[in-house]
Amino acid sequence: MKKYDLLRSGDSIIRVLELQGDRVLIIDCIKRTMPVWIGLDALESYSECTTGELSAVIGVTVVGADDLDADQRKIMYERYTMIAPILSFVADDRMRSRLICSVAEESGVSKATVRSYLCLYLAYMDVTALAPRRREDERALTQDEKNMRWALNKFFYTTKKQSLMTAYTMMLKEKYCDGLGVLAEEYPSFYQFRYFYRKTRNLQNFYISRDGLKNYQRNNRPLTGDGVQEFAPAVGVGMFDATVCDIYLVNDTGSLVGRPILTACVDAYSGLCCGYSLSWEGGVYSLRGLMLNIIADKVGWCQNYGISIQKEDWDCDMLPATFITDMGSEYTSKNFEQIAELGVKVVNLPSYRPELKGLIEKFFDLVQENYKKHLKGKGVIEPDYQERGAHDYRKDACLTMADFEKIILHCILYYNSQRIIENFPYTEDMIAAQVKPYASQIWNWGKSQIGANLIEIGKRELMLTLLPRTTGKFSRSGLKVNKLRYHREGYTEQYLSGGDVTVAYNPEDVTSVWLLEDGGYTEFTIIESRYQGKDLTAVQELQDSQRTITKGAARDNLQAQINLAQHIETIAGNGAGRGDVHMKNICNTRRREQTKNHRDYMKEGTSRE
Repeated sequence: MKKYDLLRSGDSIIRVLELQGDRVLIIDCIKRTMPVWIGLDALESYSECTTGELSAVIGVTVVGADDLDADQRKIMYERYTMIAPILSFVADDRMRSRLICSVAEESGVSKATVRSYLCLYLAYMDVTALAPRRREDERALTQDEKNMRWALNKFFYTTKKQSLMTAYTMMLKEKYCDGLGVLAEEYPSFYQFRYFYRKTRNLQNFYISRDGLKNYQRNNRPLTGDGVQEFAPAVGVGMFDATVCDIYLVNDTGSLVGRPILTACVDAYSGLCCGYSLSWEGGVYSLRGLMLNIIADKVGWCQNYGISIQKEDWDCDMLPATFITDMGSEYTSKNFEQIAELGVKVVNLPSYRPELKGLIEKFFDLVQENYKKHLKGKGVIEPDYQERGAHDYRKDACLTMADFEKIILHCILYYNSQRIIENFPYTEDMIAAQVKPYASQIWNWGKSQIGANLIEIGKRELMLTLLPRTTGKFSRSGLKVNKLRYHREGYTEQYLSGGDVTVAYNPEDVTSVWLLEDGGYTEFTIIESRYQGKDLTAVQELQDSQRTITKGAARDNLQAQINLAQHIETIAGNGAGRGDVHMKNICNTRRREQTKNHRDYMKEGTSRE
């Protein structure tokens, strides 16, 4: 018998969670009650069991992560994020109960719900067990329910802030009265109307529709910025921030460019730098580069810069399941909030509170401290750079972005795998495993623990999630997005029926857009080939230029139409007054005119001038 074994005796199936001498911590996988300690001799009648037998008894089959849709994966990771801090303290009844209460209050769910998720995970020891089952197609609304929905949208979810009773009364007046205003014999009661409202209520829609979007963002939107303690409960909490480096750089021709922007993610548990982005642009652009670097193979990444490392020196290729950010515009933008669709929890800390994310602030300090002392006189900024009469450090710049990125990489590698973390709170298990006091070693050990919370994601899905989105419209001429037309085979019905859809687009290349449907991304390609490979700004400039030229020719066009009308009227006026038209012998007349006006085009074409 060993830890996490499944055991069966008759109709009872249990899982071993801990072994301590003659005591065993088990969980009943059938009843899924909280774990209990029992004596080792109580398990003499039990024999080994498989997950398949457990699924057969319970009637629930755990599917693979690849068989789940996007919504199921999102909910699965959200539930696991909820219980992850508790898993390390399953054997401690008092601490476990305290954490369950804390998680329930923080997540806005009941303690019974948290216990249910915890027991379900412990019974299967598989995160996919937390995924919700696929719902069957919802039944169609009855006519009364359609009327209720119409009344709520028209009278209740408006800035007039009508009461629920007023909306109900207006529904009866519009839908259940005859032409004389007499109420019909059959009509829904107010209690039915209120029940339908409560069943379909969406608080976000309620606040936005009645108070406006700005008021919702200011007073009602969820604020999860509780801050971060000295370290997180386990691996999987990433702190994000950016800084302007204290050095001036030049380009390949020796011209001054300025100071680069370093964006980074640091794991709050181990202190490991999960990824970085060094660029001239900040905002969402640098965040995309950072996200790609986080999930990149770091061995191959360093080889691109001529640096050889071992995999254990920087073994990070998955996203943290929790992001800790400040209130910077790039982190509160819609693009970044879309990362939650992957199951990531985003916590926004208050602005101007660097102490709440001290680990990443310290990371920037240590990295810059490491390179600045070796680069004095090479563009590095000293503390007196803003004082009157101070040296102009821009004149000392001599490094390019490529040179500086190699330096940053070496600093990060030292920070991750060679810098000693003196005050890390070691546990007995860490001491027993002889974990060295380096961020990379603590990270590698933490990844193997039960509470680690990381999300594996591919580059394509990650980038598509972070793309900006807009509303597209189906029409007979294709899918219209940003005043451009796109096409894909198999969407004939949508082209004919029309309708608005949500589309992700790449501002840097308008060749393709991606339709969001059923949690996936379907690619559409541009119809107008002249725009292929161009960025959205260039396309809009072309379109604006064309409109300007067309607008400039509008006056000439009107004048030409006026001149045409005058010419036609003059010619027609000269032909008037010729007398009555002779209607006899039309065929002979036509033949004579044909002979009179006939020309030998061959003779004219071959004759010499």
